[in-house]
Amino acid sequence: MNIHTPLPATTDIQIKPTRETYDRLQQAYEHFNKALFEGTLPNALITLQRRKGTFGYFAGAKFQRDDGKPADEIALNPARFHDRSLKEILSTLVHEMVHLWQHHHGEPGRGRYHNREWAEKMKAIGLQPTDSGSEGGSETGERVSHVIIEKGLFDAAADKLLAKEFALVWKEIPEASITTEGEGEAQPAANPKSGQRVRYCCPECDLKAWAKHDARLVCGDHMQPMVPKD
Repeated sequence: MNIHTPLPATTDIQIKPTRETYDRLQQAYEHFNKALFEGTLPNALITLQRRKGTFGYFAGAKFQRDDGKPADEIALNPARFHDRSLKEILSTLVHEMVHLWQHHHGEPGRGRYHNREWAEKMKAIGLQPTDSGSEGGSETGERVSHVIIEKGLFDAAADKLLAKEFALVWKEIPEASITTEGEGEAQPAANPKSGQRVRYCCPECDLKAWAKHDARLVCGDHMQPMVPKD
């Protein structure tokens, strides 16, 4: 009697998450390189990395091919894909491309410092630097994010890419939550710590605060929801 191991469904064999993800990221990189940097940037190795408190980061010459050829790294945080629009995710890619541009064509700030040269390039391509997450924040510093300038160069370039039905079809599944009916807001399950105080931390800085288990705290410096910690 012959026993055969069942083969996976044909559709499962044909699905290629790695190619479907990284080919699209390469496509986006090449599109913005041409549209915003006149095609002057060398290709980077784009990775998905979960680094707490960041949407992404850049590391110069982080990889090396067997023949000695170096490559920069641009990392995107997949844990933040599900709660951001596709254009916002792409703006993080371009934010890190500006760091790559400065690495090759400018003078980067020391360590993680975002200097004036970087800030001016960001504005020139349609991204407004801000350390507060909204317009009016400082344009330079250790931790600087950005907002998309409406009808700026990035906004227009992103619209052209999205018009080609560009999509990132794989996204990390967020932690399971229960949603209250009709409200569309996550409702936590019964918490045995009810009435106890919990430590909350800002994902962007070292700010900490103690409050009841169901409190909703926001860091005023970074306008980020503070999260409970064990």
